[in-house]
Amino acid sequence: MKMVKSLVLGSAAGLIAMSGAQAADLPVKAKAVEYVRICSLYGAGFYYIPGTDTCIKLSGYLRTDVLVNTNSDASGNTSGAGGAQNRFTDGYLWRARQDLSIDTRTATEYGVVRTFADLTFSWTDDNYAGTALGSSVYGPLNAGGNTLIAAPNNATSGGVAGGTLGMYYAFIQFAGFTMGKAVSPFSAPWQNYPGNNFDGLVGGGGTVTGVNQFVYTAQFGNGVSATVGVQDQTAYYQAGVNNLSAGGLFGAGDYANTIAPDVIGVVAIDQAWGLFQVSLAGHDNHAAYYGSGTLPFSGTEFAGHPDDKWGWAVQAALSIKNIPTGPGDSINLQAVYTDGASHYNFQSLFPQTFFMSGGSNIAYQSLGIAGIADGVFTNGSSIESVKTWGFRGGYTHNWNPNWASAIYGGYGHLSYGGAAKATICANAVTLLALNGTCNPDFNLAVIGVNTVWTPVKNLAFTVDVNWTNLDQKYSGTIAAPAVAGIAKPAATYELKDQNSFSGLVRVQRNF
Repeated sequence: MKMVKSLVLGSAAGLIAMSGAQAADLPVKAKAVEYVRICSLYGAGFYYIPGTDTCIKLSGYLRTDVLVNTNSDASGNTSGAGGAQNRFTDGYLWRARQDLSIDTRTATEYGVVRTFADLTFSWTDDNYAGTALGSSVYGPLNAGGNTLIAAPNNATSGGVAGGTLGMYYAFIQFAGFTMGKAVSPFSAPWQNYPGNNFDGLVGGGGTVTGVNQFVYTAQFGNGVSATVGVQDQTAYYQAGVNNLSAGGLFGAGDYANTIAPDVIGVVAIDQAWGLFQVSLAGHDNHAAYYGSGTLPFSGTEFAGHPDDKWGWAVQAALSIKNIPTGPGDSINLQAVYTDGASHYNFQSLFPQTFFMSGGSNIAYQSLGIAGIADGVFTNGSSIESVKTWGFRGGYTHNWNPNWASAIYGGYGHLSYGGAAKATICANAVTLLALNGTCNPDFNLAVIGVNTVWTPVKNLAFTVDVNWTNLDQKYSGTIAAPAVAGIAKPAATYELKDQNSFSGLVRVQRNF
């Protein structure tokens, strides 16, 4: 019996073990996988974020630029070491950039909620400047911001090897409102590029990297819209409120803290034939205190200050499409007038002052000098606004699906008021021993051409060449002091118009 009992118990235990093993091996129903679905509501490239009703699109580009005969990737050799036209002037400037855009959209009962961010990662090299020691520096400061690093050891010093991170856009759109850092509504749709790749084109306002704003756009149908709101003036639209009594030919900047944003209004018609847009801007010029008349200077509350003065700008933009020269050809034009708001014409990529060197038959060298400001004043006086006008445009022709060319140009004029001219000219005689005609007004002209080859979709090779002319209104000679940072000696210089030539070779892959 014992043997039979043991056999029965062992068999039962074996069956239990086998049934347990089989139960463990049975398939368990897996949770359904949420595959990424295409979102066709907002165009190509959008996908639903899994588990949500929000659509997202990732896009961007990788670009490499080589700029020829310039120290600046923005405006050619119009100032500093580039304008010196000597051994500190770069033969080329090289930049690599990765751009990433993140676009999300969600349909709601109030309309689409959109967020958009555009981030850039850039490396720029060969941008050397001179020092008082007769050598060159890159940057020119280290990571601490206070120590010059001489070439060539600067290549990996001061954080330069890490490149730079930029945030072009970061905004929310909801129920007609745009809130955050976006293209200024004042700008034409092509911003600073009616037909060009070159950044230094005058003749209109344009914030390529976006500006903080709070605006509302109403759509009336048939392509008609109106926008009204405010935008930040500090980053891109302050061309200078200068105290001419503070020393220097064009005085010194005397901004107080900003108390009012720029007020923007736009009306646009955007249809199949093209676009027409009128933009208005109001710009508050808010100065600090009257100064002591020395550089650096500081005013006090007891010294008093000029009252604020509001400036303004008006711009018209026209785009014509479907012109008979070929499919995809276009003409983009705009014109602008400003009174106390100069960066709506001489856009923010330009330097505040122009200092361009050249040859001379009557002096050591020649100089072209000019200064940009919104308004100027002297101790005890009110702000006198600076007036400008300008225009720019471009024509693009597509030779075939793979080749396109464009011709473009811009022209800007700036003029000072009578009181400002009198003070600037007195400074020129006192500080520079001007012997000749004094007039701080000037014109700036740019013209260029480019050709784009697109061998395959979303890959483009571009060559862009341009000429810049500074038509300054001074004449005669000055006795200029030495400027050690660009190796210019104290000498007699002829005041004369100047020219600058530069080029751009670009390769860009969009995705």
